[in-house]
Amino acid sequence: MDVTRVFDLLDNFKENYYSKDDAIAGKENGEWVKYNINEYIEQSNLFSYGLLEMGFKKGDKIATITNNRPEWNFIDMGTAQVGVIHVPIYPTISKDDYFYILNHFMPKILIVSDKQLYEKIKPIAGMAGINDIYSINLIKDVKNWKAISDIGRENKEKNNLTLIQIKNSIRPEDLFTIIYTSGTTGFPKGVMLSHSNIINNVKATAKVHSIGSGSKALSFLPLSHVYERCLNYHYQFKGISIYYAENMGTIADNLKEVKPQLFCTVPRILELFFEKVLSKGHDLPLIQRIIFFWAINLGEKFDLERPHRWFYNLKLDIADRLVYHKVRESLGDKLGIVVSGGASLQTRLAKIFWAAGVQIIEGYGLTETSPVIAANNIKIPLVMIGTVGPLIEGIEVKIAEDGEILCKGHNIMMGYYKDTDLTQQVIDEDGWFHTGDIGTLINGIFLKITDRKKEIFKLSNGKYIAPQVIENKLKESEFIEQAMVLGENQKFASALVQPNFPFLHNWCSHNKINFHNNSDLLLTSPVIEQYQKVISDLNRQVGLHEQIKRFRLVADEWSTLSGELSPTLKLKRKYIFEKYKDIIDQIYFSDKNSKLNDV
Repeated sequence: MDVTRVFDLLDNFKENYYSKDDAIAGKENGEWVKYNINEYIEQSNLFSYGLLEMGFKKGDKIATITNNRPEWNFIDMGTAQVGVIHVPIYPTISKDDYFYILNHFMPKILIVSDKQLYEKIKPIAGMAGINDIYSINLIKDVKNWKAISDIGRENKEKNNLTLIQIKNSIRPEDLFTIIYTSGTTGFPKGVMLSHSNIINNVKATAKVHSIGSGSKALSFLPLSHVYERCLNYHYQFKGISIYYAENMGTIADNLKEVKPQLFCTVPRILELFFEKVLSKGHDLPLIQRIIFFWAINLGEKFDLERPHRWFYNLKLDIADRLVYHKVRESLGDKLGIVVSGGASLQTRLAKIFWAAGVQIIEGYGLTETSPVIAANNIKIPLVMIGTVGPLIEGIEVKIAEDGEILCKGHNIMMGYYKDTDLTQQVIDEDGWFHTGDIGTLINGIFLKITDRKKEIFKLSNGKYIAPQVIENKLKESEFIEQAMVLGENQKFASALVQPNFPFLHNWCSHNKINFHNNSDLLLTSPVIEQYQKVISDLNRQVGLHEQIKRFRLVADEWSTLSGELSPTLKLKRKYIFEKYKDIIDQIYFSDKNSKLNDV
């Protein structure tokens, strides 16, 4: 059948992949609970009938704040079928952002996943005038989402014809969802996306790999983010079973249980996984440790452009037998493809994964482009490590004079909700969307992102710094967990560095360095000297004006909960700058005799 609206995915799945008993699955009480396509459709329809009976009309809005789970899909498809706008919201944003978002689009009801979120959201929702709150988990004295489906079940016959009529009236160009961007600065913006935006993107990305209906995907990035959400539809379009991880802390266990063929992630998750792999490598006996790091170094030399180097391939086969197969086992043993997006992936990391038999498909897009603009294919010559790949079908890109990537095509959003002026600022009169990213087209085919336009800054000598490039190089060191490069309008570039504390603690133990806590540790001379060596190594790889002249180690561990990282694990630069303003002032306005880390 022709899929033109998001809820058409249900009938398409039924028509083409009817026999699957695990269209979607989630864990309940420690056991995987699977839903076949008939059960999925039935649950979605019951929710639709319930909304109709409760008086919901096309254009009304529902908000969800929940973890990834099968019920999210029943609510999502159930709302879409009656023309109700589903607005999923991150479970980890600040109270101020919750209040702003809820007050901005005013949903008729709000559905949360659990008691903790309910207690956090209830007073905020009340202040925003939203008092009708449901939960997915059972909570005493709180309305359960199944009550809506129960109303639907009681009125199924009454509302069946109405549902069919409404579904038939919904056009591909109609508003499907509003997604509020996580935002690294300022308040979130409500991005309006149509059915057509999403479905055309799903169809185009379906061509970048051949994995299909016999396969499984593990889902763990938030479904409230356009990236995971559209992959969620992508999987359904291709008949791939979706298993929802219990939480971010159970990913490793869930990979071994589900044994998926693919998943999508952000680079930070891959970096954390690789750090654990390296940590285990350091703990191996001497001979095994030498073999392990030989294999890692071999992987760093992997080159897709030179596939027939027989001697290298011989060594690669030996490394696979001794080391790489264990890496794949830790990822479930059947994993073949990892989709990486949301930020720039270290080229070194991509090469190591490809060498280990796990193909990294790096792609690029924004919420406003619903989301994919470009993506690598798994087939040579349509893949180039270090780029985000060729443009997907139906998309045009041109590079502006200042290097900004401009995009046009079926993926461009309908606009920002309640903000025509802002919409006109980013979509010019010729229909080009201004991404805010800087990039180039290599060989006229492969798109390469170099930085965010707003994040590039100029030193006082007029030289430009692209901080992400330097930050990624810094994070290649096992000693560094996170880093933020600074220096706008200053004489030199500097950096705030969050150490990789588990690795640093082990290093201190081997070197017999005693300390009371992390703050105390970062003041010890051997530690400072080690980080000076790391920064010096970086400085030899970059231009003179890009070199880090001063840095400061911070004892805090940056996270989404503490506010330094966005829900997609990007640096929230404005927040970090304000949090460490005193330290930054010391870097630039203290003399050489102060207790600073100079290189």
